[in-house]
Amino acid sequence: MSPESQEFLATFVAESYYYWASVLMLLIHVGFLAYEGGAARSKNVLATMVKNLMTLSLVGLTFFFFGWWVYNAFPLFPLQGGIVGPWTSATADGTVGEVLALVEASYPWSPALGPNIADNLTGVFWFAFALFAMTTASILSGAVIERIRVGAYGILAIVLGSFTWVVAAAWGWNPYGWFFTQMGYHDFGCSALLHAVAGFFALGVLINLGPRIGKFDAQGKPRVIMPHNLPLTMVGLMLIFVGFYAFLAACVIFTPGQTGAITIYGTPMTLASIGVNTTLALSAGLVGAYMGSKADPFYTISGGLAGIISAAAAMDIYSPAIVIILAFVGAYTMPFVGNAVEKAGIDDAVGAFAVHGYCGMFGSLMVGIFAAGYPQPDGIPSINFWGQLVGAVISAVLLGFIPGYGVSFLLKKFGLLRVSEAEEIAGLDLADFGIEGYPEYSILSEQNGHADRVVMPMPSVVSK
Repeated sequence: MSPESQEFLATFVAESYYYWASVLMLLIHVGFLAYEGGAARSKNVLATMVKNLMTLSLVGLTFFFFGWWVYNAFPLFPLQGGIVGPWTSATADGTVGEVLALVEASYPWSPALGPNIADNLTGVFWFAFALFAMTTASILSGAVIERIRVGAYGILAIVLGSFTWVVAAAWGWNPYGWFFTQMGYHDFGCSALLHAVAGFFALGVLINLGPRIGKFDAQGKPRVIMPHNLPLTMVGLMLIFVGFYAFLAACVIFTPGQTGAITIYGTPMTLASIGVNTTLALSAGLVGAYMGSKADPFYTISGGLAGIISAAAAMDIYSPAIVIILAFVGAYTMPFVGNAVEKAGIDDAVGAFAVHGYCGMFGSLMVGIFAAGYPQPDGIPSINFWGQLVGAVISAVLLGFIPGYGVSFLLKKFGLLRVSEAEEIAGLDLADFGIEGYPEYSILSEQNGHADRVVMPMPSVVSK
């Protein structure tokens, strides 16, 4: 085989790897569609599912127009580079060559800062990253079901999916990011950089959005609002699990000419570690949540995701024994966090903060304990607890909670955040689309020689 053919084959294999990993990541969104649709009441099922479809479209477009640019433009900011790139510091009479030289000196990657579909690999990596962004926004989607305006959700999804978490990724999931180069931060599976950002962002939104009507009684005691289809919710989470195998595989850097797979940080790893550790984290998480929630079906199935997130930050270097311990502990404690949030008067419909916010922080901080001292590439600090702590707090608070609270606060002040009480009581399906998600629930029953309209009973607010 000629050198040209070998180079083509190597490029094609790498391109195919990211392409199919990204296609399989779409199962995450199929899962979110089913998970949140099942978790909603029947009067809101269509609105909930359509909102998930809009997540893909809005974040996909905005990630193309500016999200990818943010990832490439922000790694050095604020320590070295400017927000919109170093070319802004060029003099007014500076030539194009001088500007490009300045760009290349400060930012040693493509000065175009856009997805290049001509080089085979950048385009498929953009594809994978766009799916990461959509996943981040979908975490918010479940928390706010049944009462948020679709326009407000769209704005919040764009801010989260195409900006704030992308800044976190630029700082901490990037070979040039200052979390990594200055502090030795390590977050292979984006426990804090994606999940904690999204979970804390959702928490900020929920504070302004308020609980669903009937969620709390006159004394402030929470009531259970049952999902209309818990089996569909469980099937949805199983699909999310499948997609997360692909998500973690797409975190592996695999390019032509490499002698082996590496992380985004340049440290060696294997796909075997992802296969073994993801399976163990999923299994231990399910067991942990089953025990911690006393066999609650909703928390149990969520425990699989909680387990993966709790171990994802260093899944590339953890031994299987450590993965099992961290996944179990994170998932076991997750229901207690979810219940505490509810007792605080916050209505998180799917436990997004507990699963993503809490477990994402937990997973990132545990790297600083269980992987402390692990060597990074030359010139990069070794993994350490303080680097993990600072990176996780900045991600969760500065890039998660504060933007979520701030943007939703402005939307609330302008009356754009929440649907009216009448719309919420009637159901968003009727309010938004004028149709019901399950029209067959109203049937004709012929009894005693005449037809009576029988409305099938649906799940409603039930006290514990």
